[in-house]
Amino acid sequence: MVARRSRPLVLLLLLTLVGCTALPFQLGNRPPINATNSLTELSPTTTTVPVAEGTTTPSAPQETAVNNQPEGGNLVRIWLPPEFDPDGNSPASQLLANHLEAFVSRNPGVRLEVRVKAGDGEGGLLDALVVANAAAPLALPDLVLLSRPLLESAALKGLLYPMDELTALMDNPGWFEYARQLARLKTSTYGIPFAGDALVLAYQPSQIPTSPPNLEGLLPLGKVLLFPATDPQALFTLSLYLAEGKSLQDAQGRPALDESTLMRILLFDQLASAAGVMPYWLAQYSNDVQIWEAFTGEGFPMAVTWASAFLLHKSSASSDLALAPLPTLNGIPFSLATGWSWALAGQDPERRLISVRLAEFMVEKDFLAQWSLAAGYLPPRIEALQSWQDAELSPVIEQISASAGLMPPADLISSLGPALEQAVVDVLKNQSDPQSAAQTVIKQVNPP
Repeated sequence: MVARRSRPLVLLLLLTLVGCTALPFQLGNRPPINATNSLTELSPTTTTVPVAEGTTTPSAPQETAVNNQPEGGNLVRIWLPPEFDPDGNSPASQLLANHLEAFVSRNPGVRLEVRVKAGDGEGGLLDALVVANAAAPLALPDLVLLSRPLLESAALKGLLYPMDELTALMDNPGWFEYARQLARLKTSTYGIPFAGDALVLAYQPSQIPTSPPNLEGLLPLGKVLLFPATDPQALFTLSLYLAEGKSLQDAQGRPALDESTLMRILLFDQLASAAGVMPYWLAQYSNDVQIWEAFTGEGFPMAVTWASAFLLHKSSASSDLALAPLPTLNGIPFSLATGWSWALAGQDPERRLISVRLAEFMVEKDFLAQWSLAAGYLPPRIEALQSWQDAELSPVIEQISASAGLMPPADLISSLGPALEQAVVDVLKNQSDPQSAAQTVIKQVNPP
């Protein structure tokens, strides 16, 4: 049980930039957000961090250096990627900061230290976890927000602590299935899902009045479908393949593809290329950023993109914009999904319990509903989505989320993606027929 303290509660935000020294900030320089606050009416008025009953409120915020922490209490260290920085200027950042402050207010004696680290690469979250685990275990974060690929890597390296004995939250039936998978690795729970994302179809209703559920329905339209044809992960092709109910592995767990299913996908690619739906010049696009820029900047009618791109830019984009599940070969909705989860990396058992309580607090449905809509991510909890203040979008997002499947492991994608990418490009450019291209992929990826 956390002891009550008589001194003011201090919530520290330490922003760490790659190659820079961490700078301390007191997180409290923003007004509290409640149900009556408009997200556009947030003012920069300085306020103090909420304090427990019976404590004294300071007249001005106090900055506290990293090596000069107030004595006593329980310090919980949190690491976040930049896109979830609570010290930003966006409404989502302010919502996140206020929710962290609310946790401190409700848990006297607890202090939170937040560091923002790059998501990938040298000095990023995974790299920092590895270094700290080997050289300075006491500096490890108690709670860290990790993307699915980083969570996989960190768990396999033994850098995360399983949550199975610490929380029953993932047993709640209110999670989307992809989110339930997002939290687990093999037979253990390593995370509590916080934000989701999925491949979707964005389109302009003025050019495509109704999005067809199956790929064949796109051919008579003769309209260009943007997608990153040279994406080395080949996620659109992998999504179409998995929508057919096929596995990406053989009985021994080795990468393997079904030749007939792959050939049918490549045959559609050939037909779509001939119909002008998937022209050869799509090979110039390799990532989602390029696709979104072309879609919104050049007036293309439809694009395969991430839901987060659509949600983030929807308010600033043209009103002629709609969202739909990805069309598939069989017309049954399916999409690849991913996301970010709160995970445990610290070694202190007492702080581990507090960290789990904080993670549970951060996915409380009412907060998650408000924050996810503001941040442009899919809420992993069904009740949170149903509380969205967007009656037009929420049913479509629910359909996409309910039919989504978790992205394959990173090592499996790296084994299959390049071969699939080359096959798609060869077919679109008419440099290979679907059967030959499929056979080439099978020879490259299937075990002998």
